[in-house]
Amino acid sequence: MISGLQLAILAGGLIGLGLCLVVARLLPAEPDLADALARVSTSRTRSTTQVAVARSGKERLGLWGLRVLPPGFWVWTPVRELALLRISLAQFYGEKLTFAGLGLLIPPFLTTLFNILGLGIPVQIPALASIVLAVGMFFIPNYNAFDEARKARVEFSRALGAYIDLVALERHNGVGARQAMETAAGVGDSWVFTRLAEELARSRWSGLPPWDALHTLAAELGLAELGDFADIMRLSGEEGASVYATLRARSASMRTAMLNDEIAQANAVGERMTIPGSLLGVIFMALLVAPSLLRMLTST
Repeated sequence: MISGLQLAILAGGLIGLGLCLVVARLLPAEPDLADALARVSTSRTRSTTQVAVARSGKERLGLWGLRVLPPGFWVWTPVRELALLRISLAQFYGEKLTFAGLGLLIPPFLTTLFNILGLGIPVQIPALASIVLAVGMFFIPNYNAFDEARKARVEFSRALGAYIDLVALERHNGVGARQAMETAAGVGDSWVFTRLAEELARSRWSGLPPWDALHTLAAELGLAELGDFADIMRLSGEEGASVYATLRARSASMRTAMLNDEIAQANAVGERMTIPGSLLGVIFMALLVAPSLLRMLTST
């Protein structure tokens, strides 16, 4: 049975949570510059479609968080990683709020289950566990974004090496710089080639040089290899330099670097595999020595 002190602690926690929510609601939220510009823009077709798509599931919860909660509530947002994975802020913030809500609900649920089974657990324990678990699970989407972005960058580097070889072959056949880049991007059907083709098409319609567009994309997504490729193509497009050998050397160096990374990962996995074998040997030696030690201890 819950005592009066426990009820007072629970009531105080609920009052504190309510005050925190009221303060968070009253604090002014920083408006998103892109959304503000989109509202005053004359072309509303694309933004309207995005808003209509965002009105479902976690994105709806994330949109509510963007409107209501202050910017400092999110602590830090991995913008580059989300842009690489093409995850909207609404979806990302919705996942953070969902994980935090689960963290708040799991300890009280387990406490109720244990109390039904007859295990009396003080109310202070689930209250503290809810706060700690909610804070910890609040950052799970950040870890997931970093992990998925790391894998995406590795995949991008592998596909970029093949793309550079294709561009080098096109340039060796006398094709222009822009046409070579666009033709090579249309060869593959992976998301990397699709992303490059979209960026090149956008640069064509906006009148920007393709290497400037790719360089901007490399800076936004944190892809150093793509920035180096854009610099090489700038020399070819603006100064007319022959870049066939340079591109082939760059793709070869990228493949060598990826091979070295894979070898290092394989060596690390091999070293980790030796640990269970060593532990098994230690346990086997302990089983051999244990009877003798027990006889010596019992005889004395």
